[in-house]
Amino acid sequence: MMESSAPSNLAPLSEESPPAETSARDCSNNPPDHNNINDEVPSAFSSVPARPPIQTSSQKYAPLDWAGYFDREDDVSIPGSNDVFHVYLAGTQGPVIFCLHGGGYTGLSFALSASKIKEKVRVVAMDFRGHGKSSTENELDLSIETLCSDVLAVLKTMYGDSPPAIVLVGHSMGGSVAVHVAARKQLPTLCGLVVVDVVEGTAMASLIHMQKILTNRMQHFPTIEKAIEWSVKGGSLRNIESARVSIPSTLIYDDSKRCYTYRAKLEETEQHWRGWYEGLSEKFLSSPVPKLLLLAGTDRLDRALTIGQMQGKFQMVVVRHTGHAIQEDVPDEFADFILNFVSRNRIGPRGIEIPGIKSWRS
Repeated sequence: MMESSAPSNLAPLSEESPPAETSARDCSNNPPDHNNINDEVPSAFSSVPARPPIQTSSQKYAPLDWAGYFDREDDVSIPGSNDVFHVYLAGTQGPVIFCLHGGGYTGLSFALSASKIKEKVRVVAMDFRGHGKSSTENELDLSIETLCSDVLAVLKTMYGDSPPAIVLVGHSMGGSVAVHVAARKQLPTLCGLVVVDVVEGTAMASLIHMQKILTNRMQHFPTIEKAIEWSVKGGSLRNIESARVSIPSTLIYDDSKRCYTYRAKLEETEQHWRGWYEGLSEKFLSSPVPKLLLLAGTDRLDRALTIGQMQGKFQMVVVRHTGHAIQEDVPDEFADFILNFVSRNRIGPRGIEIPGIKSWRS
């Protein structure tokens, strides 16, 4: 906030001490005399609202701890490898809403919505390799095959051979991973699939612009607060509270440059991008479980999905007044969509065996 440096001849108005007459009357133990006209006419100061405290930029964009939204965090070590995946967990009952974030995001992009979803069901949000607090041998291998294997390995390690009912929820790149995991038919208790703002046609068309977008974004930040502020003012996120929770987990400190930069090196993974989205629509439509597609705009449906939607093969909801990260921009609304999806399809805590789906592979 900018302040004027010009001198002023006006004496400052004290906000702490009321006028002498008002103070004398307010501090008196005697009840007011309603026959006295002075008691009937309110003081001019009574209509002046208290001035709100000035909030500095560093306070407005200060990081918020994940613990205010999830119940706990954990590291899932994959047997037979050095890969460790970080997960955030919430809730104690019902099916598991297993959340997969988009490229460059982390599991904390679901934090605000998780705080509401956990009232009815369980929530697990993992950090993909090369993102957040996960640590893997090859951080740049973001091929769709590897990402799917990572998700299945985490589920296998967490739940063994008897996983609970699972609803896969994926945003952007994570939506593609969710669809591909479902297509592998290796998750016997998969009960639902929710894809958030990713469509094959639009995604494939945008790939030619992706490097330029990544290159042109601000790369270095002197403080975490500045990174949070940039994410909001730059338009990538529209919810300040969510940005304060999620953005810190997307950053690392660069000692050589003495500033913060992005944890995920997406610009170095271009060879994997097409694999995320090729054939996505057909795989989504062919999944036998209940499906929900959340979109931030109707223009993002491609031909295959348009036909599928007309045939009633999936439920689609267009979420107004939001950006690409629907779960961050309108977390309460997003949580309602998820809980309604679970309720409508009667998804309980036990897995549902679907014909044709294989058991866990050893």
